[in-house]
Amino acid sequence: MTKYLNEFAVGEVGKIVKVEAEGKIKRRLFDMGVTPGAEVRLVKFAPLGDPIEVNLRGYELSLRKDEASKVIVEVK
Repeated sequence: MTKYLNEFAVGEVGKIVKVEAEGKIKRRLFDMGVTPGAEVRLVKFAPLGDPIEVNLRGYELSLRKDEASKVIVEVK
């Protein structure tokens, strides 16, 4: 089952399948390690729900929900 990263629940784990972003946003995500094949786990939401914190490649990364909505993940 696939879903967007912004739809994950806390503690959910998956493998990135595709990044649908374009241009500078796609380059920025790739530079941060958000690439197909990487395993990602949702750690927590900010108090108002944006941004979200994920564990990716051994480090914690904060992403805005609009950025996370462009990342398709295969849920484990």
